[in-house]
Amino acid sequence: MSGGEDELVAWLRRRLPGRDLLGDDTARFVARGALAATVDQQIEGVHFPSGLDPGVVARRLLAVNLSDLAAAGARPRWALCAIAAPPAFAHRRFFTALLAACAEQGVTLAGGDLARSPTLALSLTLLGEHRAGARPLTRRRARPGQRIRLGGPVGESALGRELLVRGARLLRGRVHLPRSLDLPRRLRAAARRAVARHLAPDPQLALGAALARAGGAGAVIDLSDGLARDLGRVCEASGVGARLDLPSLRRALAPDFEALCAALELSPLGLALGGGEDYVLLFTLPRRAPARLRALGMEIGGIEPGGKLEMRDAEGRLHPLPELGWDHLRPSAGQAFD
Repeated sequence: MSGGEDELVAWLRRRLPGRDLLGDDTARFVARGALAATVDQQIEGVHFPSGLDPGVVARRLLAVNLSDLAAAGARPRWALCAIAAPPAFAHRRFFTALLAACAEQGVTLAGGDLARSPTLALSLTLLGEHRAGARPLTRRRARPGQRIRLGGPVGESALGRELLVRGARLLRGRVHLPRSLDLPRRLRAAARRAVARHLAPDPQLALGAALARAGGAGAVIDLSDGLARDLGRVCEASGVGARLDLPSLRRALAPDFEALCAALELSPLGLALGGGEDYVLLFTLPRRAPARLRALGMEIGGIEPGGKLEMRDAEGRLHPLPELGWDHLRPSAGQAFD
């Protein structure tokens, strides 16, 4: 970073549109509705590989926070960013990308903190506002008889992470695969999509807003730690059980996902259930929900009474839902970038 902290803050203030919130020890917010708050981190070597473009890291940091607000049905408004970075970190490249991504989502950078560290660690606190007349979403409203739906494919981001571990790289905005991956053209395209999906999540803000406006949704959660683990959290919070339909889940996977997993000798079901960092919404709806709600997402199962978590295979046999997913406090449950 050229210059010092004050110079960087002055540079940032010149790039902020509208009312300036930077420069004091605190930021003051005026909101019309109730606020929703979330915080997430991105740590080099844990959440993303070393050497990743700071602009890509910035957009990823914002996206994973936006996904939490999507699960609440809130409109993003303000951000606070804390950075602990080595002296050579390209702070201005990072903030240029972060400000551009914030502008696209109507977010104002309102403050933060800077520190020196041997390892790059970034934290973003995001504040969102609940829209007037909309019902805030929560993971506590799942009820027996409701249907479970997915806002998008699962497992693809974890597959992209595995490809990065195996040598895939993002260079000048393009995903490059290592020569050691001997894949047909169709699967190479699927591999590039998976890497891009992992590095650049697409938070489902529009879906969350639609569910909040409709008022008929049950429980909602964003899938960050894996379908099995996050569905378990919904069931625990709501005091219910769940049964996934595996044929329906397979139909909800990304194109060529299973073929690419087979070529890489990976378990598609393991990645789909426990890979994590999908950043799509999982939500429940009453069986007789309005057609406009039933048109959202893909049905993959149903909520059951009791506390069992099960999955039903193509032959109708029931199996316990495996305990898969990311847990930062249990190293065996996830894999950091080496």
